[in-house]
Amino acid sequence: MTEPAPVLVLGLGNLLLGDDGFGLALLEELRARHAGEDELELLDGGTLGTALLGALEGRRALLVCDAVAGERPGEVLRVDDPLARPARQGVGGHGANASGLLAAAVLTGSLPGRVVVVGAVPHTLATGIGLSAPLRAALPAAVTLAERVLGELRAFARGGAACTS
Repeated sequence: MTEPAPVLVLGLGNLLLGDDGFGLALLEELRARHAGEDELELLDGGTLGTALLGALEGRRALLVCDAVAGERPGEVLRVDDPLARPARQGVGGHGANASGLLAAAVLTGSLPGRVVVVGAVPHTLATGIGLSAPLRAALPAAVTLAERVLGELRAFARGGAACTS
C-alpha cells in the first residue's frame, strides 16, 4: 500500500447553494496550479462531512478550502486553529461537516499535525449555481493566501519550519 501525500488540500461546499461552493472554486484554482505534484493531494470533498475521515489518515498537514462565517461578504479569511474557533468555519448547506470532520479526526487520532482553513465570507447561500460577484472578486486573493499557506504546510510536512500566521 502506498503512503498518502503528506499534504491534503480538501475543498468543501455545495455547488447548488451559490457562495457555499467557494471552497470548491478555490480548490479548482489550486488544482490548475498543482495537479500531479507528489507531496499534495487535492480532493473535492463536497458535502461528505465525516465520510471524508479516511482521507485524513496518514496526512501531516491539511488545507481546508471552504466558505467561512464572518462579518463582510467577500472577506478572505485564514483560520489557523479551526477546532478552537469552529463557528468561523462551516456555513451553508454543509454547516457541521468541516467541524464534524475535524472533531471526528481528533477522536480517531487521524487529525493531521497542522490544519489551516482558507475561505471567504459568503454573500448569498440561496439555491443557485455560481458564485456571487463579491466571491468571484475574492477568489484571486484567496488563491494567493492559499498558495502562501501551502508553502507553510509543505515545509511543516517535511519537518521544516513551523507554520506561522
